[in-house]
Amino acid sequence: MSKLRFFDFLILLLTGALTVFCAVRVYGKNSAEPRFVIKNDGAEWVYSLNSAVTVDIPGPLGNTVVELRDRRARVISSPCINQTCIASGSIHRRGQWIACLPNGIFVSVEGGNPPGPGNSPGADGEGTAVDAASW
Repeated sequence: MSKLRFFDFLILLLTGALTVFCAVRVYGKNSAEPRFVIKNDGAEWVYSLNSAVTVDIPGPLGNTVVELRDRRARVISSPCINQTCIASGSIHRRGQWIACLPNGIFVSVEGGNPPGPGNSPGADGEGTAVDAASW
């Protein structure tokens, strides 16, 4: 059996510090107010959850129209062929997103406290805890 050397301890210490740093970055509380973020190639639009606007987002195929109303976001029209982004419905919770891949548009809800037990319900009266899992 061999003894642990100085560099063995150093590697263990650095690995532990990196693990703690990553855990804090991933699972730490995010105090920013939740918001809608809309992205296309090279641009980003940020709106409050309380916004009530209809936004034309340019993409390679044409404009995708995103409606923000009643603390929800949804795609109401897009020039893509399959229209999956429209069929996906509306989003309103942190971590939810809608993508129009053919037109390069991504809509998401970001910020706010991470989902989990003990978090207070959102302004829409719904809790922020995960309520289902699928494999």
